[in-house]
Amino acid sequence: MKIKENINKYIFRGYDIRGVVDKDIDIDLAYTIGLGFGSVLHDLGKSKCVVGHDNRLSSPDLHQALIQGLIETGLNVVDIGLTTTPMYYFACINLKIDSGIMITASHNPKDENGFKFAFENYQNAKGKEIEDFYNYIMKKNFYYADGSITKKNVKEDYFNALTNKLTFGKRKIKVVLDPGNGTTSLFLDDIFKRLNVSYSIINGKSDGNFPNHHPDPSIESNLEELKQIVKDKKADVGLAFDGDGDRVGIISNLGNFIPIDYYMIIIIRDIINKVSNKTFLYDIKCSKSLEDEIIKLGGVPYCYRTGNSYTRAKVQELDLPFGGELSGHLYFRDKFLGFDSGIYAGLRLLEILSNTNKTVEELLDGINRYYQTPEMKYKSTDEMKNKVVDKVEEYCKEKKYNYINIDGVRVTFDDSWASVRASNTGPNLTARFEAETEKRLEEIKNEFEGLILEYNKN
Repeated sequence: MKIKENINKYIFRGYDIRGVVDKDIDIDLAYTIGLGFGSVLHDLGKSKCVVGHDNRLSSPDLHQALIQGLIETGLNVVDIGLTTTPMYYFACINLKIDSGIMITASHNPKDENGFKFAFENYQNAKGKEIEDFYNYIMKKNFYYADGSITKKNVKEDYFNALTNKLTFGKRKIKVVLDPGNGTTSLFLDDIFKRLNVSYSIINGKSDGNFPNHHPDPSIESNLEELKQIVKDKKADVGLAFDGDGDRVGIISNLGNFIPIDYYMIIIIRDIINKVSNKTFLYDIKCSKSLEDEIIKLGGVPYCYRTGNSYTRAKVQELDLPFGGELSGHLYFRDKFLGFDSGIYAGLRLLEILSNTNKTVEELLDGINRYYQTPEMKYKSTDEMKNKVVDKVEEYCKEKKYNYINIDGVRVTFDDSWASVRASNTGPNLTARFEAETEKRLEEIKNEFEGLILEYNKN
């Protein structure tokens, strides 16, 4: 291994480092990141960090190279090995070590990998912190000393943290679980056998090739098999998890895909009278149905930018009991530790179902419903995507539209809204549209999709 000279700056993204293995990400980069991260921690007066990795095929080699770089800076590395991202978050909290690195590319394709990292305060680096880290590494002024490795297994403590404050009712829920061959496949059986639920697992063999479907549960087309099996087994619910386990997807008893903003309504209805702070955070891609329901329940809606590093930090900063974003990152602080765990989010839904005779669909009775698109992605480049968003904002200014720009552009009309933003996890633009009528939905979709396609080719 050697210090990597030519590093693609665009893999240093909004929430993490992420790129294509052997093109952008290799063992030399992992080693160099280890040297840089350890040197930053030395500058901060820190001596320990936690390291873990997901089940991607490239992760073990990157893990070994990263640790080598870290210990060469004198760090004492606590290695938790093959793990989910939520279990890594838990390890940091449980061991009282507020710095660490998780090797994962989350829900990205199998040929990608990356690094989520926290310098301090248990919070993932984001935005300018990541940009500054890139600049720090490029200077190559690394600190060298002798470090050490300690291996730690936190599984049992983590499983207890997931389950020990849940109160299941008499109704035994039937659930189908789909880890999509991702890292949660290694732990689901150990967790669910502790509970009074009837469960079955599909795509449950750990395989970093993700042979059955792409491990992103926020995309409905990835859950077609789960939908069918939920119906065939007459299950109460289906739960799907992404590659590193920090996000969840929901399928109802009827085999319908339940968007996460609707799931959040179910949770808020359940907890609003049990918490003192009745403000709930959601990201700019969430349906107006969620905002409407929070207000109807006497709560305060708080719309914020997309990105789990941002939303998790803001939920903690504002001391909120619950928040989340459309992609499936959810933060419970009423009786959990505030980090995003897809399994825990699923368990909270099972807890609610076990204490009622209602179905998932019935738990959504009475909400305001709108015509909407799913989140839509448009291929771009890292150089072009922000320019496109800037041009969309200029267009909105000229039209005197009412909009906010906390994350891309979200335009609000009396009967509809549109969101256009640059992805922080890849060379893409994303958009979502919602309206009171199908005709109006088509109008705003055509207007803003036309802008995206026009600006993206120039």
